[in-house]
Amino acid sequence: MEEKNNTLKRIFSIIAFIAVIVVLGFAIIASKVEPKSSDKVWDTEMTVGDLEAKNYFIIYSDIMCPYCVAFENAIFENEEEFEEYIKENSILIEVRLSDFLYEYGEAKPIHSRYSALGTYCAKKEGKFWDYYKLAITTVWNDYFKNNGKSAFSSFSKIDKDYWIALGKKIGLGDEFESCVKNDEPLEEIMANAKKTTKLINGMPFFKFNKYTNSGFDLSWGWEYVLMYFQAGLES
Repeated sequence: MEEKNNTLKRIFSIIAFIAVIVVLGFAIIASKVEPKSSDKVWDTEMTVGDLEAKNYFIIYSDIMCPYCVAFENAIFENEEEFEEYIKENSILIEVRLSDFLYEYGEAKPIHSRYSALGTYCAKKEGKFWDYYKLAITTVWNDYFKNNGKSAFSSFSKIDKDYWIALGKKIGLGDEFESCVKNDEPLEEIMANAKKTTKLINGMPFFKFNKYTNSGFDLSWGWEYVLMYFQAGLES
């Protein structure tokens, strides 16, 4: 009888040992599984492309950053080719926009906050990309294209009404205007700026799959955007 009990104990011990190994094995496998791109996204309203795309590209940006605007304007100037490119290469792109330069930059341009307020208020009404495209192309053509960083001296004349006027051009009305004037999305903007400062090194900052880089020259165009994208695909 005692021998039978000992045999049962050994069997249970072996079963328990195997169970522990199996559990550890699953835990190791789970720890190595990369989260889906859609699980990493901060805000789906600020994405373009398939949420289940194989490649996940992130752009950290501020509309008052001339180098950010140069990069994004090059995209909007080649929008059809851009849309075809991300579709063919299974790319999800997320723009993580904030008032980073106002919160953490040396010059602290208040226009950084105003531009973020306009964009987030447009996002609230489902028009992030319409507003973002208009803001980028307008600021580029009116200020940064010919004047570069020196354009900052011109921004002293820009107040919230400038960003409200852009919203009206895409059909946004009283609710949008009230949103901007009352700083309604400010907590969200500041929270995203705080998260951004922990993740980047320079502005703009790019994380394209495992490839990271910062900066973009004002004289560069679409061909350089493609070089950045390709580096991300090859990473």
